[in-house]
Amino acid sequence: MPANVETMFSVRETPWHGLGRIIMDAPASREALELAGLDWQVESRNIYSGTGAMIPGYRANVRSTDDAVLGVVSDRYRIVQNEEAFQFTDDLLGEGVTYETAGSLQGGKKVWMLARLPRKYLIAGDQVVPYLVIFNSHDGSSGVKVAMTPIRVVCQNTLNLALNTAKRSWTARHTENVLLRVQDARETLQLASNYMVELGNRGEELARIDLSDHKVQEFINEFFPISEDLSDCQRKNNLRLQEDLKARYYNAPDLEWVGKNGWRFINAVSDFATHADPLRKTKNYNENLFLRTAEGNPMIDKAYKMVLAAA
Repeated sequence: MPANVETMFSVRETPWHGLGRIIMDAPASREALELAGLDWQVESRNIYSGTGAMIPGYRANVRSTDDAVLGVVSDRYRIVQNEEAFQFTDDLLGEGVTYETAGSLQGGKKVWMLARLPRKYLIAGDQVVPYLVIFNSHDGSSGVKVAMTPIRVVCQNTLNLALNTAKRSWTARHTENVLLRVQDARETLQLASNYMVELGNRGEELARIDLSDHKVQEFINEFFPISEDLSDCQRKNNLRLQEDLKARYYNAPDLEWVGKNGWRFINAVSDFATHADPLRKTKNYNENLFLRTAEGNPMIDKAYKMVLAAA
């Protein structure tokens, strides 16, 4: 399937890559596991050489339903089953947690679930809903990661700014005690709450930073420069990108009531980074865009630094 997406479901909205099953009500973990096509086990199996000798120190992670090899890992690797990851999230967030979307990528090598937190926040006049995205891999490429992903409700833009004063993610390696670190995760959940409070403070601060049209153009030029050393094609592309970002800043209906300030610019950049069509869409573009919901989007972070520097 396109974008390396194997299976997934999504609540109400069309999935981020245009694939998957739309669900009208956010399900609990057992139903979400089945709807996302994640109701399978990962088995640890021995690896043998071409001569039939067992290779020590390494094991193969194999999907039980079709014997697909998901990855080769060390024999110290502790498998976290999909069901365990959902149960871990249930334990973390408490009974009654619901999932907005979940699925697998790259033939089952990576899985994720996105859980909505019950509290809503009002930041600079905007309603922002916090989500937790939980990633797990079966190929040994990463551990279990939990990260905050605040979403501006009116336009579904992500606002996961890198704040020096608040942590927004937590990671555990695939070792024997990976699922015993619930206390650490609960502390991270408290940090998530702290992050939302700090994001609110920063949002109000951004709204107080007035930006002239000239300064906004300077920012846009920094993102997409028009210089003599560029080829005609590069200049044409950057001009197109400049016009796209300017339209999102000046003409977006959801920003009509927002003054010409830092909060408006951050949201315009977030809208661009989240929804703009790229000049060239690579095979993994949609997957990488989604993964940045956990890792953070460098373009949004750059815009944040630019606005603060202009204060």
